[in-house]
Amino acid sequence: MENTLYKILQHPSFKQPEHWQIETFMANETILVEGGSNACIYLIFDGSARVTANIQLDKNTTIHPGFSDVKKHDVFGELAFIDQQPHSTSIVAITDCKIARINNDSLKAFLENHPDYGLAFYKELSKTLTVRLRKTNTKAFSLLAWGLKNQGIEKHLK
Repeated sequence: MENTLYKILQHPSFKQPEHWQIETFMANETILVEGGSNACIYLIFDGSARVTANIQLDKNTTIHPGFSDVKKHDVFGELAFIDQQPHSTSIVAITDCKIARINNDSLKAFLENHPDYGLAFYKELSKTLTVRLRKTNTKAFSLLAWGLKNQGIEKHLK
């Protein structure tokens, strides 16, 4: 997706700061907050960040594990771009980051007015989401197997 997004950011009718801005974040700075909604999709120009979430273990204990990292050329905020729902995770800078913050409404209007870019963008987005879903499936099944073994249940499933 980054190839098409870079091309869009360079297009004469998709100018800064009207449609997108460059932002910098220091290491350990929160870029995106779980549950927040800012109507933007992000492209990392430089640096890396961690995808985290709040997980309530019990009434008094919440943890914030990282599930994956995003790096130069990666996109995040794409789920909210698609469904306009609040962000399901937080993003925290691991290193200093330079990021393009792209307005969702501006991007959607551009894609509608430039169907060649729209087709390429949505193809790349579907590939990105497919890769992420496959990785998530692998992690979920590994976690399920660990839980079954940990509880001694797997012997009853054979």
